Amino acid sequence: DLAITVIIAFLWMVSTFAWAKALADIKVSTGASMIPGIESCKAPGTICRFISVTSMGTLNVSVLFGLLNMILWGGNVWFVYKDTNLHN
Repeated sequence: DLAITVIIAFLWMVSTFAWAKALADIKVSTGASMIPGIESCKAPGTICRFISVTSMGTLNVSVLFGLLNMILWGGNVWFVYKDTNLHN
């Protein structure tokens, strides 16, 4: 039980950090800083404007819940460890 709980807690940590990094990359790739890199916006007489991006609040909340779930699994590791023979 302890090994499985440690593995699950580790996988939650890795997946939460991967999702947080992917979300940060999504925000950068859809931001206004991308306009100068678009070839069609460099054409003479062309004006490109950045209006807005859809709210990413729910995505931020998903990262937050991933972190909270990782903390929960870390606490579970402690309680499972306390029930083993490794802890006197």
